[in-house]
Amino acid sequence: MKKALLLSLAAFCLALLLPNLLRRTAVRPVVAAPALRPESETASPAGPDGSVTVTLLHDGEVLTLTMAEYLPGAVAGEMPASFAAEALRAQAVASRTYALRRAGQARSRHPQAALCDDPGCCQRWLDEEQRRALWGAEYDRWAAAVEAAEQDTDGAILVSGGEPILACFHASSPGRTESSAAVWGAALPYLVSVDSPESAETVPGFVTEAVFSPEEFRAAVLDAHPAAGLTGKPETWLGQRVTDAAGRTALLQVGDAALTGTELRQLFSLRSAAFTLEWTGESFLFTVTGSGHGAGMSQYGANVMAAEGASWQEILAHYYPGTELGLMA
Repeated sequence: MKKALLLSLAAFCLALLLPNLLRRTAVRPVVAAPALRPESETASPAGPDGSVTVTLLHDGEVLTLTMAEYLPGAVAGEMPASFAAEALRAQAVASRTYALRRAGQARSRHPQAALCDDPGCCQRWLDEEQRRALWGAEYDRWAAAVEAAEQDTDGAILVSGGEPILACFHASSPGRTESSAAVWGAALPYLVSVDSPESAETVPGFVTEAVFSPEEFRAAVLDAHPAAGLTGKPETWLGQRVTDAAGRTALLQVGDAALTGTELRQLFSLRSAAFTLEWTGESFLFTVTGSGHGAGMSQYGANVMAAEGASWQEILAHYYPGTELGLMA
């Protein structure tokens, strides 16, 4: 009786673990540096991107797409198609890697599909109709650009320890990217702070401002930190600001509460955690530099690097140090 019970328990555990084990095996890459495909040669439908399928939740519908079909929509959704070809290729590899890793993880927000089109969960994805609306008369030109980025890097992914990395990316950084430890509290060896070359001359809206009345500011802070106080005059509410190695706000004393820069960014919908905050005498003024969480590849930084002659491989090696290029299995 005891032996039968143990055998039943073992079979039950195996049934639970087997789907995850199979999924993990399916995304294991073969480490090898892919060469750039000649411009005149197109990807074979039987190549890596044409052989791997993903499910995508898009506008409430579950689509089954090959990676070759999925990736142009992801690149179009995440990076301006007018960027330099090498930047688009770097984005294609980052988006492919990110999608592959996300597809192999638990997905409580959309259990019916491996990926979704929400950039707050997975990454933005545009279908053909959306791309036509975005590009208008320039559709053929920009469609060819994003399709070439997929084809020229067919199957290429970023690997660390034999597995696809968390290839996150963001729009722009104020001189340096951010570490994953600073953003999410989890240190990854390839998501560390590195120099990034973009500036106000190369990024539209590089510096932005956000203004809040004392009532708006107080309500937002107290909603998250009821014990913060903020009972005196507004000019007394702000205390010491601590910055991290990347120049972003790490901690800011607001009344009786210490808030992280990431939390303040979320509370006030700021473009990044690289901000200063001051009381002007009438309102609270955030001056914000860059856009996004700051970890991984800076897309505008990648475009500057490409304009200066860097290859997509060099761009990826810079923003994800210590990783290797691999091919999807």
